[in-house]
Amino acid sequence: MLRLGSLARLNLVLASVIILAACSSSPPMRSGTSAKHGDKAAFYAGKLVGARYRYGGNTPKKGFDCSGLVQYSYRLAGISVPRNTRFQFQNSRSIRRSDLRKGDLLFFHQEGKRFSHVGLYIGNNKFIHAPSSGKHVRVSSIGNPYWKKHLASIRRFQ
Repeated sequence: MLRLGSLARLNLVLASVIILAACSSSPPMRSGTSAKHGDKAAFYAGKLVGARYRYGGNTPKKGFDCSGLVQYSYRLAGISVPRNTRFQFQNSRSIRRSDLRKGDLLFFHQEGKRFSHVGLYIGNNKFIHAPSSGKHVRVSSIGNPYWKKHLASIRRFQ
């Protein structure tokens, strides 16, 4: 009887570990992100220009960090995307600069950290992003010497 009780406890522990592991992974991506979704995400991000920056923020009320802005904008456009820059990078595919369209992701290396910042392309060589503490969601130019120097990858959700 003791062995059966121990086996039942072991099964419960294993089931708990599996459930918790599933909760900590990045959310599943919806496939088939279209130009329409990118346009919508860029549109919604544009409505957030002026929102305050807040590390870990992903709502207008709390404020936004860069990946929270991307996640929120795409959620409003009907697409579920991961929460942080690393998973957003991993769940997107590389594209050529000549193929840029609204809603594409611009990843930057900053302060020696790989892919530490992300913004949403909105057309005309511009992107929307939540830059850093004390600042607000804003529009910047890819042609700006700082952003041009730190641009690391141009990607699109799959």
